[in-house]
Amino acid sequence: MQSSFTIPADHPSLSGHFPGRPIVPGVLLLDAVLQAVAAAAPERGAPAKLIRAKFPARVAPGAAVAVTLAPRGDDRLGFTCRCGDTIVLLGEFGWPAPA
Repeated sequence: MQSSFTIPADHPSLSGHFPGRPIVPGVLLLDAVLQAVAAAAPERGAPAKLIRAKFPARVAPGAAVAVTLAPRGDDRLGFTCRCGDTIVLLGEFGWPAPA
């Protein structure tokens, strides 16, 4: 499952993050991934927990970010975000285990 998003350069959170060299805050990236999860699997509802997240590279305002989602069993979903060939975020969300 793939989707993409862009955080515009005029987003309100960028003015203080960081002056002179803005970068997209990680919370905005995670929110965009959650939106991709909701669009890809609306029947699941929002994940119950963030199992792990790693931000190996910065995202500049206006950069296109591609999101790839990969199921990992019944209760986990992996995600990878890339700007071009560069991985900028990877991690895993989880839901309560099925009864």
